[in-house]
Amino acid sequence: MSQQTTIRKLAELVNTPVEKLLEQLAEAGMSFSGPDQVVTSTEKMKLLGFLRRTHGKAEKPADDVAVPKKITLNRRKVQEVTVAAGRTKTTVNVEVRQKRTYVKPAEGETPAQEMDAERAEILRKLEESKQRNLEEQKRLAEEDRRRAEQLAQQRQEEEAARAEAEAARLQAEAEAAAAAAGVVAGEDGEAARPAKPGGHHVPKPPARKEPPRVEERPGTAAHKHKTRGSHAMVAGVEDDDSTQRFAGQLHLSAADRARRSTSRGKPKPRRHEQSRGGGGAHGFERPTAPVVRDVAIGDTITVADLAQKMALKGGDVVKALFKMGVMATITQTIDHDTAALVTEELGHNVVRAGNDDAESELLAHSEEVQGDKLPRPPVVTIMGHVDHGKTSLLDYIRRTKVATGEAGGITQHIGAYHVETPRGVISFLDTPGHAAFTAMRARGAKLTDIVVLVVAADDGVMPQTIEAVQHARAAGVPLIVAVNKVDKSDADPLRVKNELLAQEVVAEEFGGDTQFVEVSAKVGTGIDALLDAISLQAEVLELKAMYEGRATGVVIESSLDKGRGPVATVLVQQGTLKKGDYLVCGVQYGRVRALFDETGGQPVSAGPSIPVQVLGLSGVPDAGDDFVVVADERLAKDVAQQRDAKRRESRLVQSAGSRMEDIMSQLGKGEGQQVLNLVIKADVQGSVEALKHSLVALSNEMIRINIIHAGVGGITESDANSAVTSKATVIGFNVRADAAARRIVEANGVDLRYFSIIYDVIDQVKQVASGMLGVEIREEIIGIAEVRDVFRSSKFGAVAGCMVVEGTVKRNKPIRVLRDSTVVFEGELESLRRFKENVDEVRNGTECGIGVKQYNDVKPGDQIECFERIEVQRTL
Repeated sequence: MSQQTTIRKLAELVNTPVEKLLEQLAEAGMSFSGPDQVVTSTEKMKLLGFLRRTHGKAEKPADDVAVPKKITLNRRKVQEVTVAAGRTKTTVNVEVRQKRTYVKPAEGETPAQEMDAERAEILRKLEESKQRNLEEQKRLAEEDRRRAEQLAQQRQEEEAARAEAEAARLQAEAEAAAAAAGVVAGEDGEAARPAKPGGHHVPKPPARKEPPRVEERPGTAAHKHKTRGSHAMVAGVEDDDSTQRFAGQLHLSAADRARRSTSRGKPKPRRHEQSRGGGGAHGFERPTAPVVRDVAIGDTITVADLAQKMALKGGDVVKALFKMGVMATITQTIDHDTAALVTEELGHNVVRAGNDDAESELLAHSEEVQGDKLPRPPVVTIMGHVDHGKTSLLDYIRRTKVATGEAGGITQHIGAYHVETPRGVISFLDTPGHAAFTAMRARGAKLTDIVVLVVAADDGVMPQTIEAVQHARAAGVPLIVAVNKVDKSDADPLRVKNELLAQEVVAEEFGGDTQFVEVSAKVGTGIDALLDAISLQAEVLELKAMYEGRATGVVIESSLDKGRGPVATVLVQQGTLKKGDYLVCGVQYGRVRALFDETGGQPVSAGPSIPVQVLGLSGVPDAGDDFVVVADERLAKDVAQQRDAKRRESRLVQSAGSRMEDIMSQLGKGEGQQVLNLVIKADVQGSVEALKHSLVALSNEMIRINIIHAGVGGITESDANSAVTSKATVIGFNVRADAAARRIVEANGVDLRYFSIIYDVIDQVKQVASGMLGVEIREEIIGIAEVRDVFRSSKFGAVAGCMVVEGTVKRNKPIRVLRDSTVVFEGELESLRRFKENVDEVRNGTECGIGVKQYNDVKPGDQIECFERIEVQRTL
């Protein structure tokens, strides 16, 4: 062995646990600190000698000090054997123990005898184990046989007891009938007359006066009393005989009782006697008219649930829907109007289901809290075109550098900050200016009290500037224009004012009501004037809110943090949000575990107009969802679940309709569009919305961008599996794939792309989609020749003498012959000559002779059009 063998390697070589080897080394008088220490050859020999002495000392006399020549190995092996015993199976553990002793033979000796003894011992133990298994199998079979005999004996005893009871009952019936016949005959003074051959006598009932007959309807109290009285008062043997006849037969069915009565020579009991005696099976009667039910239907309902409420088969409802022109399966969800039509078609009444109980309770819950309104800080949204300095302006106000953290220097998230200024607290919302973030800007305009429109003095009014003006006007929010970058040499504030006049934004100096402030986010010019303008506008608006009571507000942005879970940036609009409050936020709910402000601090509460981050929700809410604080978790959970169910049902209805539209459109076109499937994961909800809207807008009649799944957070294993199933491209926007997702992506060759700027996403998707479209064959006219005269040739037939009037005519290109601007022939040139010489091409303004292959009908005045086919890559 090598001199650098460690204890761990030595343990692997000798197939011994490291701990046991360390114990043996310690018993041999050698101490080691750990399994990675080196064992020398001397220490190995010392250990070997110790082990030999230990294993061989019982085989040597006490006075013999020679080194033992014997090693004993003990091995134990456990196996499971399944033994079939009748109808049962038993699993038996078979344990095989082996003890082998290896003795170094002396000179001239052989270990064959020792090996035979060991083999015989092993065979003996195997035979004993087999014998034990056979005995166990016999024992189980014997137990099954005894159990079967006991069951058979028990059945025989039950049959005998039942036969004895039946015989005793029949004898008692005969004796009772004979005694009753004798009593009645003695009372009437007449001999009983036999009713039918059989030996049984039916007594004649005594004559009695009939009371006045009163008509009673079956089922009334009088009818029931009369029926009971008739059973108690009718004289004769009819009641007694029927009582005796059915005595002891209550455990039999009506058919068995009738059969037994007939076999004894007595008539079958009549229907009215059965009903009087209560012998009928049930009182069900088939309805004579169809049952009309009141069916409660909500906004949506599945076909199966609708069929259950109408007590019909699902197939009947599906047939009725098909007759109405609605193709739906039994598991599909249909809207309220469709369900109402099919319900009325099937003859039932429609009732609007009141499934907004939780929402009503939430509304009543919110209206309970009332209080005094106090002045609140204004909420200001910074809007404008890309790279006009919105974030830089806010940075100067906050004295921080937020823009440096954004990819590419552009804002792609909606930020929320509240700033302590000398003129009071102001909450700012910073919206992105890229065209893809239209939804974010619209949401920011709805949440805000004042919009600050940032316009670069050197760029002027741009497309997103006009869009921001439209958002502010739609939300009814006052506008303040901040003309930025006035420190630049080419700045022209007057140009900005004139261009905004076209958008009906009139400055105060032009007689309008919009404040224009010239600022420079770089050097700080005009910042104080801008804050004064905001404060003045806020005073004019007289902004107020309730500080007491449960908080309500709006979700500005949401994301999924790996360490903190779902995180929602919310803007409180009424009340005070505190740690520990229960709140419902769209289809999510939860308890506020922590509040964070924009600096990372943890405030205890947040009042009106203050944006904070909330931790503790059950999932990532959608940006723009309202949140409401409620008293307990039960109400929050009920409202969230009810909203989720409604949203899911409406989504199912929309998806079913869109799938049907897609199928019909493909059938109408004859050939379906190319489809590019995408899986989108982003860091925040606003980016997900922007990516979805931007990428879906790339679709046209040739290719359709289909978003398989879009969500917040890292790329997970389920996202990768979805991409594999649908053959989709995975886009990670400021997120990455975890280890499990990367393995699936690598194993299946999924197209995974990471991005941090939205421009790059749109460009890359355009490239991928254009690659799917393939190439397009286009025809380009390269030359036109006009036929002046036609000559006849014995070799070429008709030869056209032409003048090239446009472009170039080439020999190897296809041609068309046009007569009166109409194509009369399409083919190729057979010859192209210039002064009896064959040439490859003839340019504009040159005469030539053209022989058209397989066409001799060329006439003066015709045009010969030469063209070529080129491949052009299709693009979006």
